[in-house]
Amino acid sequence: MSDRRASRPTLLATGIRALALATVLAAPALADQAAKPDTAAARPANTLQSLAELDGKAPSRRQLNIQHWNTAEGARVLFVEARELPMFDLRVTFAAGSSQDGATPGVAALTNAMLNEGVAGKDVTAIAQGFEGLGADFGNGSYRDMAVASLRSLSAKDKREPALKLFTEVAGKPTFPEEALKRIKNQMLAGFEYDKQNPGKIAGKALFEKLYGTHPYAHPSDGSPESINSLGLAQLRAFHAKAYTPGNAVIALVGDLSRSEAEAIAAQVSAGLPKGPALPAPAQPADAKAGLTHIDFPSKQTHLMLAELGIDRQDKDWPALSLGNQILGGGAFGTRLMSEVREKRGLTYGVYSAFSPMQVRGPFMINLQTRAELSEGTLKLVQGILADYLSTGPTQQELDDAKRELAGSFPLSNASNESIVGQLGAIGFYNLPLTWLEDFMQQSQALTVEQVKAAMNRHLAADKLVIVTVGPNVPQKPLPAPTDKPTEPALGVPEH
Repeated sequence: MSDRRASRPTLLATGIRALALATVLAAPALADQAAKPDTAAARPANTLQSLAELDGKAPSRRQLNIQHWNTAEGARVLFVEARELPMFDLRVTFAAGSSQDGATPGVAALTNAMLNEGVAGKDVTAIAQGFEGLGADFGNGSYRDMAVASLRSLSAKDKREPALKLFTEVAGKPTFPEEALKRIKNQMLAGFEYDKQNPGKIAGKALFEKLYGTHPYAHPSDGSPESINSLGLAQLRAFHAKAYTPGNAVIALVGDLSRSEAEAIAAQVSAGLPKGPALPAPAQPADAKAGLTHIDFPSKQTHLMLAELGIDRQDKDWPALSLGNQILGGGAFGTRLMSEVREKRGLTYGVYSAFSPMQVRGPFMINLQTRAELSEGTLKLVQGILADYLSTGPTQQELDDAKRELAGSFPLSNASNESIVGQLGAIGFYNLPLTWLEDFMQQSQALTVEQVKAAMNRHLAADKLVIVTVGPNVPQKPLPAPTDKPTEPALGVPEH
């Protein structure tokens, strides 16, 4: 993954885990619409609420009026007018992630990284100074499904128009200077060398290769040293010409703009892109062969990654899986995994699980690291926790607590223009209904224990896990017995 000052575009539940989301992965619910009439009348919009005033109800949140249309060239546009601040956020999301690399792994990442390295008459320094001189900020990033280019600018016409002109040149007509290509290649190659010393990176790369096989999701978003070295300017220009087109783009706008101003901005950006249709989405991956792969690495700790194929963004089980995962390991303290592995035994600093739904089936993953001499026992413990959870399902109390946490954090999903423009970009990119946020929360709050358990079992099986461990081969010790006061404290800051 390449990310150059652009926040990763995710929906609220890639949302739930930190979004505790991740993403997505990847934690929020509907505000109480039945506020007392006198309270609603007395409160101006967008003011703070006290805990006492909430009195057990979900906090209020911004109501989003999402407007949408298509540009003449075929780009989909989603717009929310927000007049509170004299600025706006623009995010253009292209189906131009590494899943479109084809036979040249890394071409998507390298193309995106080169966008702001040069346009006609300006090098990378002049581009940066141009944005900064207008009080604007440009960002870009590349992932497995998508690539993004974003702009934050003041909405005053004398600042907005030159910032948009420069943004349109950067996104639509980059010159791909040869000297810049050499420099960015060197930066990426240095990153690959660093990754060789990072057991987490080693484990993640091996896991995706085992989980996805020959599928486009299998290779790292940044490619490999060999593939990056082989890429030339002609390949970058060709990829840009076919992938950075209006038909392959979603334009999201939020801020101090009228509908007519938003239409003009979207039209300008769309017209400045190379002409072309949408690229086909990757095919659904085949189920992987379950099994354990160990990679020897000199370290005091062992990284453990467990995964299987999960769901795509269109799957109707997403609300149930999101809540189910929140209880299993998607939050911080209090989840099944954290309670059993860290709190009762002190085996890890943190253990997390997450669904990452994408254009096609993304991974469900459990990730942790533990003392090398306890790694085999810890792995069996985690597998047992997952199997038991699938067998018994959540308790009513766990589900109620997860719903309450979701409700309390939901306002964060649209608390700022930046968060809203990210939501709009994802809604448009994954072709979700404009009411997706509301639908997600309503469906989540109505779920029963039985529905959550059934959804988890439809998509997960404890005996289908693809497992990768990275660490030293050392004699193993038995795990400590669970206790309210572990004999050894939890591990400190994770290695690497």
